[in-house]
Amino acid sequence: MNGTPLWPRYSSPDDVVEIEKTPLSERGLPASTYELLSRAAQLWPDRTAAAILRDAGRWQEPVKLTFSELLRDVNRIANLLAEIGVGRQDTVALLSPNCQELIAATLASQAAGIAVPINPGLSEDHVAELLQRSGARVLVAAGPDLDPVVTEAAFSLAKRGLVDRVLLLSPTGQAPTAQAPTGLGGTGLGGTVGYATVDYLMRLAADASPEQFHGDQPGPGDLAAIFHTGGTTGTPKLAAHTQANEIADAWMLAANELDNEDAVYFAALPLFHVNALVVTVLAPLFKGQSVVWSGPLGYREPALYEVFWKIVEHHRLTAMSAVPTVYATLAAAPVNADISSLRHAMVGASPLPAAVRAGFEAATGVALIQGYGLTEATCVSVRSFPDAAKGSLGFRLPYQEIKAVHVDDAGHWHDLGPGTRGLLVIKGPTVFPGYVTGNGPDGPLLDGLGKLRDGWLDTGDLGQADADGFVQLTGRAKDLIIRGGHNIDPAIIEDVLLTHPEVTGAAAVGRPDRHAGEVPVAYVTLAAGATTRTEDLIRWAEDRVGERASTPKSVTIVDQLPVTAVGKPYKLALRADATRVALSDALREMAAVHAVEADIEDGAIVVTVSADEASHTKVTRALDEYGVRWRVTHWPAPKADR
Repeated sequence: MNGTPLWPRYSSPDDVVEIEKTPLSERGLPASTYELLSRAAQLWPDRTAAAILRDAGRWQEPVKLTFSELLRDVNRIANLLAEIGVGRQDTVALLSPNCQELIAATLASQAAGIAVPINPGLSEDHVAELLQRSGARVLVAAGPDLDPVVTEAAFSLAKRGLVDRVLLLSPTGQAPTAQAPTGLGGTGLGGTVGYATVDYLMRLAADASPEQFHGDQPGPGDLAAIFHTGGTTGTPKLAAHTQANEIADAWMLAANELDNEDAVYFAALPLFHVNALVVTVLAPLFKGQSVVWSGPLGYREPALYEVFWKIVEHHRLTAMSAVPTVYATLAAAPVNADISSLRHAMVGASPLPAAVRAGFEAATGVALIQGYGLTEATCVSVRSFPDAAKGSLGFRLPYQEIKAVHVDDAGHWHDLGPGTRGLLVIKGPTVFPGYVTGNGPDGPLLDGLGKLRDGWLDTGDLGQADADGFVQLTGRAKDLIIRGGHNIDPAIIEDVLLTHPEVTGAAAVGRPDRHAGEVPVAYVTLAAGATTRTEDLIRWAEDRVGERASTPKSVTIVDQLPVTAVGKPYKLALRADATRVALSDALREMAAVHAVEADIEDGAIVVTVSADEASHTKVTRALDEYGVRWRVTHWPAPKADR
């Protein structure tokens, strides 16, 4: 395939400049994700597109779909959506754990209208806000046999008048039940909740045309999906993706020569996350690659790790994508099968501790390939190559530009030279058109909200790009807490703590954690004479925060919260303190450690550990468990590099 417009030579970073000599518009990319799927079904109709596991216990018994079967399911659902009034500018919300029907429903929603995948773990009020802001009146949700908690939430949203249709999904390999779910009004096969009609998606879609989608075909400039991400308020922001955004990013990943048509991917990240869609749905469609999907719990199913290496051997997996916490767990799981087929393991979403990389690669012999990106740039903007790491995070993808800028006090951007640390900004065909702030007569309303400037996207991350295009991250300017790849908006925690009658100020930050990468912690100030204890505040947050992952692990009472010279909150100082506490606790049992400090240097947190010289190896091994910058000085010598 090398040399064709669609597939240039792309085996190393050195090929990127040559690739870019041909404009992306001349590559012959599909116009939409629907056209991409149709192309795959035409080229490889009988090849397995997806093998979906019901759960880890039945890892040898997947439900298989060929590319032609997947297209037929998508056509049925897309035609059904069109029949019930979903048009090009209309949105369809999807609230469900992964299952066979969710894959087709997501692609069909992008064909008929605009998909809005939502994390079913969010609180009902947050889901309600996302529905209202996106304008979605059709909700595809897990049925009671798949996830009864989600079904109950969907019914509650319907009773509040937020949706007109609820289309329920069945577990993988299970046909819709003959009767409407318990609790629905009406008789027969369907029912109502409030003013919304409710029925099973595939039962209604059974009579729709499977041969082709008869509605308006989406074009490159049409919106394909709206993904929620972290933001500056308690409710996540909604980032819009065009069809061209998703196609371009998926092609950039598929174009590399590390994995060809015989590749078999493993997918276990939730489909409300862009990585699951772009990396394990769209990119494999370009080359007709098969994907093995885990059960509904994905990497959160404990039993998966007990049989994971057997799954690799049985399904001849060649590639996988996960977050650092998954690889840390797998590194500790004995390799009890032939995993020689596994060639590449992609990692992203949160910093990769050196110890996790070393442990996984030593245990498996499989190279970890790092990726960096953000929802606002569709998914991936930087990736590493096994033989060209250069000590960096990776190399920019073709047609994406990355540079560092300095932001002055007036908010103006100033370009910095190669290798100079600053705020990373990205430009290219994957940069999103803006956040969805509401819904109007012509569809979603978009606003860059200060993140876009002349086509450049403010990533909120600190780093540098060298003259060759290799990128390094040195910290985060934004406040998001990333726990095991899951974005946590600190405002969710802060808003809850501020409702406590004795709390006068609150700030939440991420504390380094050897398992999750980061966990949320909070700092608060109290009113004069307050008697509230930290234990009381933790319980207060546990009872009121919308999702368990966002509950702070600790709450520290302070006299005042740090601010900048102009009075703005200065969370970097709190993150430094949280880092010092985390590393101090980790090294507490080492008598050879005399002091742990965390300082801010050039906008980044650096931990300095003073320890006996004889303990150097032991101390550095412990520090490698954390994704932080550190140095060790030998007691009692002064810190010479300060």
